[in-house]
Amino acid sequence: MSGPLKDSAQRVQNRLSELGYTNEVVELAHYARTAQEAADAIGCDVAQIAKSIIFRLEDKNLPLLVVASGANRINETKLSLHLHERIGKADAGFVLEHTGFAIGGIPPLGHRKSLTTIVDEDLFRFPTIWAAAGHPQALFALTPQQLVEMTQGQVMTVK
Repeated sequence: MSGPLKDSAQRVQNRLSELGYTNEVVELAHYARTAQEAADAIGCDVAQIAKSIIFRLEDKNLPLLVVASGANRINETKLSLHLHERIGKADAGFVLEHTGFAIGGIPPLGHRKSLTTIVDEDLFRFPTIWAAAGHPQALFALTPQQLVEMTQGQVMTVK
């Protein structure tokens, strides 16, 4: 990384610091909008990428953040049954309104509003994972336990 962070990535770095974490946001030379692109850029297994996906709780019209291993496909039916709530897709406008970030760089923290969060238990297979930091070129390393602390997320199987 050279030079200052992009504004959205700096917001994530500021939030990490505000919460007392020393994790550092790094910016990649190229965009990494998918878990595989991020893994290739970092040089880690795609399963170590903590991808943040926003869903819409249909009855409440509120966001649900699922932070899943990059190797896993999220089972929406399982989530819906677990939460006793209908879950739908969130469009780009809904995501931006509730998080303050555009799709492709959604971080697990630093959102405009507090989000109900589910954390994939498969992330706990790794001592270090990587999460988006507010921009498709920005990531930060963390532990799965830090992820749960930062998000106040509930750990469960999401696949």
